[in-house]
Amino acid sequence: MIYFDYPIIGFEKELPLYLLNMGLHECQGYVEREEGFSSTQILFCTKGSGTLIVGGRRYRILAHMAIFLPENVPHKYYPNEDVWDIHWVVPGGSALPALLQHFQMTEPAVYKLTKTTRLETIFRSMHEALHSGDIMGNYRCAGYLYEFLLEFYRLITLKESGNYYSPALHKALDYINQHYLENVTMEDLCGVSNVSKQHLCHLFRKSLHMRPMEYITRKRLQTAKEMLSTTDYSIEKIAEDTGFCTASYFCKNFKRLEGITAGEFRKNNT
Repeated sequence: MIYFDYPIIGFEKELPLYLLNMGLHECQGYVEREEGFSSTQILFCTKGSGTLIVGGRRYRILAHMAIFLPENVPHKYYPNEDVWDIHWVVPGGSALPALLQHFQMTEPAVYKLTKTTRLETIFRSMHEALHSGDIMGNYRCAGYLYEFLLEFYRLITLKESGNYYSPALHKALDYINQHYLENVTMEDLCGVSNVSKQHLCHLFRKSLHMRPMEYITRKRLQTAKEMLSTTDYSIEKIAEDTGFCTASYFCKNFKRLEGITAGEFRKNNT
């Protein structure tokens, strides 16, 4: 099977994210781009094997592997056998650079994925939206594209040195989810995860882009926001019930992370 989708782009170009093109080839042929491609590309393999050469390095691309190629990066790829099933997606939009920067996807990279089932499902949804004959098809495709990028990011970041999130991080997160309204300390988290404070902070920063105590604070604020919206409890009681202990500490963190005061949030959401 082979197909290429090139949407007719109209007002969709005003969206923060939209699809430039996509396609699949059950035996991807030889491609060499000495000056790279004009747009960012994401490719993933579901069957067979091939070779990618980029940045002076050679990679063997097998099933359940993906390639990220920024725009204008010289590269070459070709099949190693009769079957090399490659799916590709080329996103565009004004929000794409910031999103890729947030995902720390700025350099060419090859990823091992645990499975591509969900990516394939979203990929098919984009294809079907484009061929539905619906005037909103391109807009629905843009929605699926965002979902695709989030799933791709999830797959490449739910790893620690090539594996899933480390068991230590899982244990710490499970403990936080059960006890975040209580007085959780770094000693508690290190005890349940059986790693040092330094290593646990490294795991949180690498996978969640924040320190453990910052994660707990944000978790508590989720509950506090719900209570501000749905109850008439005082700020003091909400601070106490969500583990902040004092109203002043709660209010300080609320303003720092939400940009408005707790009172303003309640006024806007009730």
